[in-house]
Amino acid sequence: MKILHVLRAPVGGLFRHVADLAGGQIARGHEVGIIADSTGGNALSEAALAALAPKLALGLTRIPIQRNPHPADIAAVWRVARRVHDTGAEIVHGHGAKGGALARLAPCERRIVRVYTPHGGSLHDEVGSMLHLLMERILMPLGQLYLFESAYSHRIYRRKIGAPRAVVRVVHNGIRRDELEPIPLVQGAADIVYLGELRDIKGVDVLIEALAKLRQQGRLLAANLVGDGPDRAALLAKVEQAGLADQIKFCGVLPTREAFALGRIVALPSRAESFPYVVLEAAGACKPLVTTNVGGIPEIFGPCGARLLPPDNADLLAQSLLAAIDRPGDALASAQALRDRIASEFSVDKMVDAVLASYHDAREMIHRNAGTQPAYSRPGLLT
Repeated sequence: MKILHVLRAPVGGLFRHVADLAGGQIARGHEVGIIADSTGGNALSEAALAALAPKLALGLTRIPIQRNPHPADIAAVWRVARRVHDTGAEIVHGHGAKGGALARLAPCERRIVRVYTPHGGSLHDEVGSMLHLLMERILMPLGQLYLFESAYSHRIYRRKIGAPRAVVRVVHNGIRRDELEPIPLVQGAADIVYLGELRDIKGVDVLIEALAKLRQQGRLLAANLVGDGPDRAALLAKVEQAGLADQIKFCGVLPTREAFALGRIVALPSRAESFPYVVLEAAGACKPLVTTNVGGIPEIFGPCGARLLPPDNADLLAQSLLAAIDRPGDALASAQALRDRIASEFSVDKMVDAVLASYHDAREMIHRNAGTQPAYSRPGLLT
């Protein structure tokens, strides 16, 4: 198959998903291309794109893509349509709200499969606006395949947007085999490490409040905060105001496994999530993990989910962090049980195979509705 992936900013879990998916599809013999924003990204993602680019038979195309609805979207739609035409793409897979919009709006004279993976984003109450939701409803009839990272995202989409009259599948994200290896701590590692964006939805302020409460009790836990985002300045001010500058360090953006080596416990106190890679990665690396009962995280934990915390509760977060520090044997046993679940249920290979099978199902649906027979066989999957 000829497959074009369309996304906005090549950063975060969405980009990780696209890179893994594209790499797996290439390994299975498909021709793949990527269209991404030319104004976003960071050093790590740009390096990943540069490494992937030589393998992309349909090319790497960088165009300006605005985050919010904008008149410039007209030009972006035209440029996506041009790439679909020039590459002969059969599958156009949009990721995230803007990537999904471009993939579904691009005009094409041929019958193609338009795929949309929401990746959370505008589905979150804290992020989505009425305009975003209205646009989602308008665009919904234009897709032939809707892929959701979690059953949670599928439920939210149905509640807020509606039920697509298309092929719908839930395909969980997965991690690579090498990510199941334990990560040794660096010398002088902190008690806690947070890895993610520095913005309100991630609950970093709740972590700071929890550490302040523990300090009042005479327990000084050190934390490394890895990442960047729009609330960095506000969080720095909160740390200063709480008198925690000697305990909390802002480390900037680092590779995931390098970040995990900076702390004994991984704390991810999110207020909302879809199906976060960072939880999969921490669990796969057998890191003791303190996180919240939001979004698709319970689907990752499965039977291990009893220890998930409610969001926005600094007292319970403080207690859980302290328990993990004071009872390392119990924390490690819980981490090992979760790692075993990740190893058996959430692999990149399973994700890639399920997505390819979904493409096939959508193509069959299109031909069935048109009363024609597809001139292809079911794509081979990894065995």
